[in-house]
Amino acid sequence: MPSPSRRLQTKPVITCLKTFLISYSLIFWFTGVILLAVGVWGKVNLEAYFSLATEKSTNAPYVLIGTGAIIIIFGLFGCFATCRGSPWMLKMYAAFLTLVFLAELVAGISGFLFRHEIKAILADTYQDAINTYNGTSPRSQAVDTIQRTLKCCGMRNYTDWPDTDYFKENGIPVSCCKESSNCTAEVLKDLNRAAQEVYSVGCFAMMTSVMESNLGIIAGISFGIAFYQLIGVFLACCLARYITNNQYEMV
Repeated sequence: MPSPSRRLQTKPVITCLKTFLISYSLIFWFTGVILLAVGVWGKVNLEAYFSLATEKSTNAPYVLIGTGAIIIIFGLFGCFATCRGSPWMLKMYAAFLTLVFLAELVAGISGFLFRHEIKAILADTYQDAINTYNGTSPRSQAVDTIQRTLKCCGMRNYTDWPDTDYFKENGIPVSCCKESSNCTAEVLKDLNRAAQEVYSVGCFAMMTSVMESNLGIIAGISFGIAFYQLIGVFLACCLARYITNNQYEMV
């Protein structure tokens, strides 16, 4: 048993660590809310870009949503473990923070290393989406969404459409039009007349620019959150060690 004087000296240290760890856990909980919000935002705003890769929706936004929800739960668990002063709970909390750190670090590094491959894949899938465009499939709807949102047309420009089967029957898609009321069927089938009514900028350059800027924000948030976990690991381990070594009980 430690002496009374030793316990009196240790109590302020544990109280200080407890305060810092509770503050950390609340901030950690808030980062979970941020990831949850980013996941929902990605699902709503980037779904068109993700869906170009496959006919089905991607699970990427759901991964962020799920990760955010788990962090929210463990952030609350961290507050509870700190208030209880339970060493095994604190060690469990530290282990979870370590796993989150490693997972986010690996994901961030992988995304950075393979960013050029991702861009190349996006180019191939977007070109394929234009070649197989029919106006009704999920990938065709994704192309329409991108052209309307970014105010662009085709892969490089509107001259990409004459090579498609869709153009032979319907002309350039209406989603390329600056003003849909000016785009009659005759205009859309005549490339020279359509040039005055559709967007002249190609979609791929604008699309990759938008995605890179958004992914840069997401990557920055992810790396920041990842290294932030190390602070929690340090605080949780220190508090657990102090409580164990000094047989301190939180009332």
